[in-house]
Amino acid sequence: MKKDFQFSYELLSDWKDLSIEDQVLVDKAYDALETAYAPYSEFKVGASVRLDNDAIIIGSNQENAAYPSGLCAERVALFHIGSNYPKQSIKTICIVAKGDLLPLNKLLSPCGGCRQVMLESENRQQNKIKVIIVNQDNRTMVIPSVIDLLPFGFGSKD
Repeated sequence: MKKDFQFSYELLSDWKDLSIEDQVLVDKAYDALETAYAPYSEFKVGASVRLDNDAIIIGSNQENAAYPSGLCAERVALFHIGSNYPKQSIKTICIVAKGDLLPLNKLLSPCGGCRQVMLESENRQQNKIKVIIVNQDNRTMVIPSVIDLLPFGFGSKD
């Protein structure tokens, strides 16, 4: 039996076409990118997360010579929220990057581990988390829910 799934997302030519609220989130993700520690890959990633109380939490990738002991920007931010703001829901996560690991014309995408952690956050709060991904050429994807990025992710019932 063959089955299909699909999802919809918005693709903008520039992140400055986002709402002002989301542009602020992109700016904060770029601020976070500047704190990345990426001496091995030279690929810096910044993430910003807007909570339901409108607080913005940031994270950046932190590499380590003892690979894979480093941590991605998305997980740095989300684990900080889980530890420090456990009662707050997440509205939106924004991810930006800078470096030569991806060609400029290739759309950025979170790694599988980050997708799973993002999905766990969405499942835990029982509310969708909007995902904004800004490519190095400013093209921007707006995805309405993390489940769209990981349709067969693990949940608490698995």
